[in-house]
Amino acid sequence: MSSELPAASAGGPPRVAPPRRVLIPAVGPRLKILMWCLFGVLALLGANSVYLSSVTVLDWSTGIDHKNWFYLWMILIHLGVGLLLVVPFLAFLAIHLLNTRLRKNRRAVRVGYALMIGSLVLLFSGLLLFRVPGLFDLKNPTARSVTYWLHVISPIACVWLYVLHRLAGKRIQWRLGVGYAGAVAVVVGGMLMMHNQDPRKWYQVGPASGEKYFSPSLARTATGGFIPAKALMNDDYCLKCHQDAYKGWFHSSHHLSSFNNPAYLASVRETREVSLKRDGNVQASRWCAGCHDPVPFFSGAFDDPKFDDVNHPTSQAGITCTACHSITNCNSTRGNADFTIEEPEHYPFAYSENPLLQWINNQLVKAKPEVHKKTFLKDFHKSAEFCSTCHKVHLPYELTHYKEFLRGQNHYDPYLLSGVSGHGARSFYYPEKAAKNCADCHMPLQPSKDFGAQFFAGAEKASIHNHMFPGANTGLAWLKEAGDAEKVHTDFLKGKLRVDIFGVRDGGGIDGELHAPLRPDVPELEPGKAYLLETVIRTLKMGHLFTQGTADSNEVWMDVTVTSNGTVIGRNGGISAESEVDPWSHFVNVFMLDKDGNRIDRRNPQDIFVPLYNNQIPPGAGQTVHYGLQLPEQLDGPVTVEVKLQYRKFDKPYMDFVTKNAKPGDKPIRGYEPGKPYLNTLPVITLAEDRVTFPVKGVTTAAENPKVEFPLWQRWNDYGIGLLLKGRAELRQAEQAFLEVEKLKRFDGPLNLGRVYFQEGRLDDATAAVIRAAAFTEPAAPPWTLAWLSGLVNLQQGRLKEAEQNFRKVLEDRTPEMEKRGFDFSKDYEVINLLGQTLFEQAKQLRDVSRKSDKDKLLNAAAEQFQKTLALDSENVTAHYQLQLLYAALGNAEKSAEHRALHAKYKPDDNARDRAFALARQKYPAANHAAEAVVIYPLHRDGAPGLAAQPAALNTGKTAQNGGVR
Repeated sequence: MSSELPAASAGGPPRVAPPRRVLIPAVGPRLKILMWCLFGVLALLGANSVYLSSVTVLDWSTGIDHKNWFYLWMILIHLGVGLLLVVPFLAFLAIHLLNTRLRKNRRAVRVGYALMIGSLVLLFSGLLLFRVPGLFDLKNPTARSVTYWLHVISPIACVWLYVLHRLAGKRIQWRLGVGYAGAVAVVVGGMLMMHNQDPRKWYQVGPASGEKYFSPSLARTATGGFIPAKALMNDDYCLKCHQDAYKGWFHSSHHLSSFNNPAYLASVRETREVSLKRDGNVQASRWCAGCHDPVPFFSGAFDDPKFDDVNHPTSQAGITCTACHSITNCNSTRGNADFTIEEPEHYPFAYSENPLLQWINNQLVKAKPEVHKKTFLKDFHKSAEFCSTCHKVHLPYELTHYKEFLRGQNHYDPYLLSGVSGHGARSFYYPEKAAKNCADCHMPLQPSKDFGAQFFAGAEKASIHNHMFPGANTGLAWLKEAGDAEKVHTDFLKGKLRVDIFGVRDGGGIDGELHAPLRPDVPELEPGKAYLLETVIRTLKMGHLFTQGTADSNEVWMDVTVTSNGTVIGRNGGISAESEVDPWSHFVNVFMLDKDGNRIDRRNPQDIFVPLYNNQIPPGAGQTVHYGLQLPEQLDGPVTVEVKLQYRKFDKPYMDFVTKNAKPGDKPIRGYEPGKPYLNTLPVITLAEDRVTFPVKGVTTAAENPKVEFPLWQRWNDYGIGLLLKGRAELRQAEQAFLEVEKLKRFDGPLNLGRVYFQEGRLDDATAAVIRAAAFTEPAAPPWTLAWLSGLVNLQQGRLKEAEQNFRKVLEDRTPEMEKRGFDFSKDYEVINLLGQTLFEQAKQLRDVSRKSDKDKLLNAAAEQFQKTLALDSENVTAHYQLQLLYAALGNAEKSAEHRALHAKYKPDDNARDRAFALARQKYPAANHAAEAVVIYPLHRDGAPGLAAQPAALNTGKTAQNGGVR
């Protein structure tokens, strides 16, 4: 066949054929290889994505978490394959775009452009979710959420666009796609069925069979067995993403809770030694370990009597990040470590020592943090109930060999029943908004670049909660030479309390004429006369009793100095040359005794028996402290009184015990040199102070005093509250104070007068006071407190229906104001008990046999109320006592016997304390004095630290109510 061009027609010019356009195939042979490789990878990634999405949908639809170890591996595959896909996919897009951009099939080209854009959105949204610190690290929750949904939706858009793209070109091989989709559906469906058979178990309560390893601690593990120490000590793993949280935790009392705390080390050693000698094992000390020593405890090392408490790897761990965040359930609010802890399920390569595998693990956590977050941060971690598991304790028989139950420290219930929590209806003061948990105070927000930092409401920058847990342990921070931590704790204490030199009484007794409040007017004092200084301590920003925790060794005291013209003429609360605080000071503490009347002074819980006195102050309340002042006959200048509320974490007897019991090989204790006397040089923090200068008769020098910054009515009210809380001894003085508050047009006056009159049994006066309080409108009295007090009076007067209505109003009302302020008084179990008692009293009035049905209905209703109390406080003595009576009346002997036994277990042993009191009063004259109903502290005691020898006239001067100055 000729290849020549056809000849031109006769007579015309020769014909020339036009040049052909070289057609470049859309997908050439080499590009086709890349395309099919991409199809294979995309098929794998698509199946993986369908599986991941299906698990998420399954979680949403069932409310159960099905993410497990296999799911995490599938996430890792998704990330790995997705990253491997990026470069070849972009290369394919670029080549394919160059090959097809000029094609005549413009519809296919336009859809192709849209498909390319969708593919790029898919790729780059995945990269943004991957998070590479220093390169791109998307933290903003809104932006991250938008990116996530783009990554979820864009594949669906891409599939749809691909179909449109292909419909504009060659015929689609539908059979291949349908087969692929069917295979994926079958495989994923089968995997979901397997997931549904064994969903991830969150919030587990450990089996009772595991108690034998941990009793008398109430802690359990999720499996009932031990947890490997390495799983609880992986703090460096947390450090990689949570640097700021780690730094705070490192200097926290939580980290220094165990044998790495020299004070705790001395005490727990004694408990272990006593237990081993008495019981033949150290199991009684497990009571300490559940909260203080989780790593050796849950790994099984703690039970070894020869456990090396200094050099064993677990001994210095404290409460680790994992020990706290691996708790999977709060079993109750009984305390004593009543929680369940599990070995956490980590992402792949968490324990690997290979840097590359560790990097892969880190990126996997950052790219898909949901499972990690759910594993280590559960809803209850943010609750006060979570804190109660360790910050509320009782002492069991296994520890004390005395009673089955003795109440120890308890932060939780005073918080729950306070106005601060918004759950206590009987408080003296209420905040503008309730503190919903302990973290509101003890984990303040701090700006942070941690991986887990969030944009909390009101925070300008991404923040975390401070994991130093600022509180009051300045002593431990000082012993560990952690100056920054000491400052954080010191700063935290500022503004939490207030001291007020409120007034002065003539004659030195509580019945003398009161001159108050001091400032702006200050009375002129006369030389040679006796006076009573009236001072008030007030808790301001505190949600629990002050002081709580180790209240027997916490050293909080009033330091009073009286001077005239530079000479000290009165002193109480000084520190001796041996670093011991004057024992005749007013201490805000608990003076705890053992059965032989010895003070519990070395954190020896196995010996705790009964308190001689309890000077703790409730949240939002006052404490009135009296000082006897006898002025010298000769004075040449005004008299200045300075009062400081001082705090030192550990007192001298305790630090003497800690240092004397240090063993060779122990870590050095700051300030202690073996063989030399130890001086307690722990920092003394001034929590609050006040100062007043009095003019003196016959002295011309003027007395100047600064203005008092808080309201006059509040000073009277705080003074009255302090007197009211002393009991019946000073109710008359409290009445006088609250009458002054009423004169100043505050509802607090008549409302608190109602409390005074009720205690005195003056019920008609109490009724009139409540009516007057209810009439106030600017501001109005809290309706919940009015209802509670009205219910008390009505109950005592036999108006049971009215009392029931009052108590139900407290527990059931939900007003817009309450909701705005976060108040919910349905948890005030003291009021719940009162409602139960009221219903019980109503039932007792139905004596007619024909009314048995109505009576049983009331009895059951009363029992229901007391059961509500037990749901909040299972050790409530009142509820158990009333339930034993109720179930007996209902004919349920079994339940009655059950609650009779529980009442006997939880009620205080009133008879046993008499001997301990008698012995203690002989051993500790200063504490005996402080335990009296009315206490007047001496300012002229011979030998008091900081006071020169006093004239005999001052040392024998009388004070009206306690038989003379001591």
